[in-house]
Amino acid sequence: MVMARSNVRFGGSEARQEGLEFCADFGQVAQRQCFLKSLTLIELLVVIAIISILTAMALPVLSRAKANAQAVPCRNNLKQWGLATHLYTADNSDLLPREGVPNPQESAGELAPTNKAWYIQLPDAIGLMPYRNAPWRTNAFFNFSDTTWLCPANTRRCDASAKTNNLFHYCLNEGFDGVGAADKMDSKFSSYDKPSAIVWLFDTKNLPAIGVENFVHTNLHGRGANIVFMDGHAERFKDSAFRNVAGKTVTNNPALIWYP
Repeated sequence: MVMARSNVRFGGSEARQEGLEFCADFGQVAQRQCFLKSLTLIELLVVIAIISILTAMALPVLSRAKANAQAVPCRNNLKQWGLATHLYTADNSDLLPREGVPNPQESAGELAPTNKAWYIQLPDAIGLMPYRNAPWRTNAFFNFSDTTWLCPANTRRCDASAKTNNLFHYCLNEGFDGVGAADKMDSKFSSYDKPSAIVWLFDTKNLPAIGVENFVHTNLHGRGANIVFMDGHAERFKDSAFRNVAGKTVTNNPALIWYP
């Protein structure tokens, strides 16, 4: 019997058959243990290799599934901001909210409820927590979840320095009402052609609350970004929709109007 076990472990098919016959003399649990011992070293290595290959194939699929799962609540967040925009314009004689400033400071009164800026008026329109009260705005270690302000796929946290002390995952398109000398203080929604193509808010890779096209994130949700348009609908775009092969941001895509 001892010799049979030795042949089973290191021999070929005949030895394996002898091992199986030998295993049949035991109970069910002992048979399973005995059968495992009958596998050759090469067979074990083949099984391990197959498991490794299957694992390697499954990891990218799981990664994409996670990215897609995170993209959905982000897109819903942007839809909420689109809804807030239309509720605000309906209550304010068709006026769109003002841009505000890139890095609003509470000490300067820039976050006061009476101030005019999208990050003050829009949350108020849908009963959202005011930005000034958000704990993650000043605490980089705060474990946030389920907030319309932030994208679950964006790992950036606040810079808690006295100078900036802000966190925006969604940025307002600064060019919607002109830039520089052409920048308008107030503008009406009805004055715009093609609001379904005018970029309103978008996933941003930068800190400020307002910015231009080169602020858009290029590596969220499968190398791309979510964007909500002035008409309120939101879509995901690959980075190729707003960047050329050299990696430079472009504004010649008719589906993404940055400067109406």
